[in-house]
Amino acid sequence: MSSWHSLPLEVTYEVLGWIAFFSWSLSFYPQVLLNYHRKSVVGLNFDFLVLNLTKHSSYLVYNACMYFSPAIQRQYYEKYGYNEMIPVALNDVAFSVHAVLLTGFTTFQVFIYERGGQRVSKTAIGITAVVWVFAAVCFFVALGNHSWLWLISIFNSIQVFMTAIKYIPQAVMNFARKSTVGWSIGNILLDLLGGVTNFGQMGVQSIDQRSLVNFYGNIGKILLSLEVVVFDLVFIIQHYVLYPARKERRDIVNVEHVTPLLNPSLTIDVAEDDARSTNTKSASSDA
Repeated sequence: MSSWHSLPLEVTYEVLGWIAFFSWSLSFYPQVLLNYHRKSVVGLNFDFLVLNLTKHSSYLVYNACMYFSPAIQRQYYEKYGYNEMIPVALNDVAFSVHAVLLTGFTTFQVFIYERGGQRVSKTAIGITAVVWVFAAVCFFVALGNHSWLWLISIFNSIQVFMTAIKYIPQAVMNFARKSTVGWSIGNILLDLLGGVTNFGQMGVQSIDQRSLVNFYGNIGKILLSLEVVVFDLVFIIQHYVLYPARKERRDIVNVEHVTPLLNPSLTIDVAEDDARSTNTKSASSDA
């Protein structure tokens, strides 16, 4: 097992890793708080939640097994060399645990708050079912020859695949609604910071070890960071450029300006009462 060659780089690695942990972990809370304050999940795409739960569950399997299993670590060293470091840090495991819990809680909010006519699509359900059936088949294949490193690499690949597609329903929904109301931009800004620092952490380890093994030895982590950055930039453009909140607030104000001060039905009733009163006065004068 390799060790760090530079103390400053080791400290930088740890700092970047925990910044990524806190950024990605905190990124879940703006959406949770937004749902709570609105008492509504309208605008939050349910396909995103379902796909996201599968993604984080798969990533938890990979990170926890790689970090805690001596058998898997031994297989990793046998494949990539005993002078390499395992490509998973404690902050990766902590993030995955937290992510599964918070995604599960956000899913719980769907059942207790107003959700309009939104529902999980058959496509998302089908993708999720196929992914877990595939994972189960791989488990039994690995069970025969104890290919545990191969198995958790499958889970790592699953999280990369789910990350690539989980953002698409929300991006399409924002485009169709021409609005990002109900979708927290705070989540995206923190997510972007986490993706950048996660990539930086891997770069620091690579510089210290003078090797790129940690990149292709954990290709899922690098692809995760790149996917996060790309999609977060899409959401930022949607929120601040294409469908800015300023415009949405102005539209609301305009609607308020044209809304009658009285309910139309009440206005009609008042008019009818005035007419009846006038007729009565006229009849009295004629008498």
